[in-house]
Amino acid sequence: MKILICGGAGYIGSHIAKAATEAGHKITIVDNLVTGHKESIPGLPFHQGNIGDLTFMESVLKGARYDLVMHFCAFSLVGESFTDPESYYQNNVAQTLNLLQVMKQTGHKRLVFSSTAATYGNPEQDKINENHPKNPINPYGRAKWMIEQILQDYSAAYRVDSVCLRYFNAAGSDPSATIGEKHKPETHLIPNTLKSVASGGELTLNVFGTDYPTPDGSCVRDYIHVNDLASAHLLAGEYLQNNSGYHAFNLGIGKGFSVLEVIKAAEAVTGQKIEYKLCDRRPGDPPVLVADSTLAQQTLNWQPWYTSIENIIATAWSWHKNRETFKSQ
Repeated sequence: MKILICGGAGYIGSHIAKAATEAGHKITIVDNLVTGHKESIPGLPFHQGNIGDLTFMESVLKGARYDLVMHFCAFSLVGESFTDPESYYQNNVAQTLNLLQVMKQTGHKRLVFSSTAATYGNPEQDKINENHPKNPINPYGRAKWMIEQILQDYSAAYRVDSVCLRYFNAAGSDPSATIGEKHKPETHLIPNTLKSVASGGELTLNVFGTDYPTPDGSCVRDYIHVNDLASAHLLAGEYLQNNSGYHAFNLGIGKGFSVLEVIKAAEAVTGQKIEYKLCDRRPGDPPVLVADSTLAQQTLNWQPWYTSIENIIATAWSWHKNRETFKSQ
């Protein structure tokens, strides 16, 4: 396929771009480089700009005849979405509407959208399937759910077909250790745990919440390796070649690990004791989020390869050790 990846210089987008290129697809990247890194997509055709810029996106899409558009452009910090919700609705929702407008005008009818488990809110069952009520408890999740509802309407009215992939917790790095997770500020548990190790204890690892209704009091999450996300995106693109409409799938491994279990696993991987500070809960964090990904497995013929938290962490640790400038980041 000829694929346009919007947000392709970011953490997840760059891994999808690498996997898609290796699978023989022709890839072009759009990214404004606010959170993305151009060095993560070496040698790929690249357009720098915002997907909400109608003139810019028309110049990218007009006459290009892409088979598929993938959309990863979003602000994604739950805490920040509470303090600055306007930027989340402007960037995540309004700019997506502009992208869809240009796609419709230029005849591009297939979209794979990066969604999130945050659309569900607090779980009402042990494992969340796609029929679980959508009741997001933070502006980030609400923005993503708004886009999914917009995509349902675009499918019905304009025949713009879409697959929304609801990630649980993306983690890990490509085994080549050439690309990985690099955010400023970093808010994700696994990279912050490894940064604490790499700093020799100079960076404090915070554990937010010790009184959740979980076995050890810390949050439980379903961690999915970024390369397993990549394989799901390529399968979703193939699915859209033969299936119209709006579709949504969960992506997770179906097992949850608490924050303290992740820290223990990181100690096993790195061979080092990890000190941490116990802090109050953060707003907008459900106690437990674990995926039921049966629908993706049955419909897309997708299976996660990385099902061990230690193996996921090991790939991230390899990338961190490979970064010459890691300690200065």
